[in-house]
Amino acid sequence: MKKSSTSVALLRGINVGRHNRISMTAVRALFEDHGAERVSTYLQSGNVVFTSSANGAELAEGVEGEFQRRHGLRVTVVIRTGTQLAKVLAGNPFSAEGDPRKLHVAFLATTPNRTRVRGLDPVRVEPDEFRLVGREVYLHYPKGYGRSKLTNDYLEKQLGVATTMRNWRTVAALAELVGAR
Repeated sequence: MKKSSTSVALLRGINVGRHNRISMTAVRALFEDHGAERVSTYLQSGNVVFTSSANGAELAEGVEGEFQRRHGLRVTVVIRTGTQLAKVLAGNPFSAEGDPRKLHVAFLATTPNRTRVRGLDPVRVEPDEFRLVGREVYLHYPKGYGRSKLTNDYLEKQLGVATTMRNWRTVAALAELVGAR
């Protein structure tokens, strides 16, 4: 039997504005119904910390299906283990920039095709910067995220993979929550 590990699920597209509203109680129930234990949520924007021995990809697929069946919502679920999240936290190439409000991470559901990665145009998104490392895109917004062309939608379209973005403070808080278990 596989050992349980603590992971975080990053849900894309729930509780944004007036769209795809769902209670965190309902989110926790979806994960518990798929065998996750010690399920807790962080903020109202789709961050779930849990313990499970299930395969992350299978769990994500099952939860996505349940969102559709129970609530009629198409929600992307990206899962990272505590170890993976710690590597994300330690590996930020922009951490020397100092201001965490200007740093974000886009978590990719799968590894993008190399041809599509080469199609990312750093000039198009200037002065913003990005670095793709594995299944994460580290993002630096020197003038803030508000007017950037380097958005989650841009990354999804260019890379051809589902993504969900978190600001650096949320990434750090999630890593702390996972590490505390």
